[in-house]
Amino acid sequence: MQDPPTVTELLDATAAFLREVAVPQLSGHASFHARVAANALDIVKRELELRPAAEFDEHSRLKALLRADGSLEELNSLLSRRIAAGELGLQTPGLAEHLWATTLAKVAIDQPTYASYRRETGS
Repeated sequence: MQDPPTVTELLDATAAFLREVAVPQLSGHASFHARVAANALDIVKRELELRPAAEFDEHSRLKALLRADGSLEELNSLLSRRIAAGELGLQTPGLAEHLWATTLAKVAIDQPTYASYRRETGS
């Protein structure tokens, strides 16, 4: 039985190739674009690994905060409308915590080496 590499293994191998083999042999724009491509693969990997749990947590928080049900997109739209209407604000219990947790989850995917993120999470 042959087990193919996982998606994350393929992403890791491709990003490593770009960083370790391609970039050192390239210069100028080609080197820059190879680094950008490697970083994009890293983001895709983190999306696959982290996004499902982050969205589950966000959805759970929104249902509790808004006392409503619906898809994540629908609840985010409802949250935006209620904030815009002045029905919810930073004084609303749980809102600031929800916004902060959602922001940290997004940064964990997009830019986990960001200094402020690392400071906040202790990573």
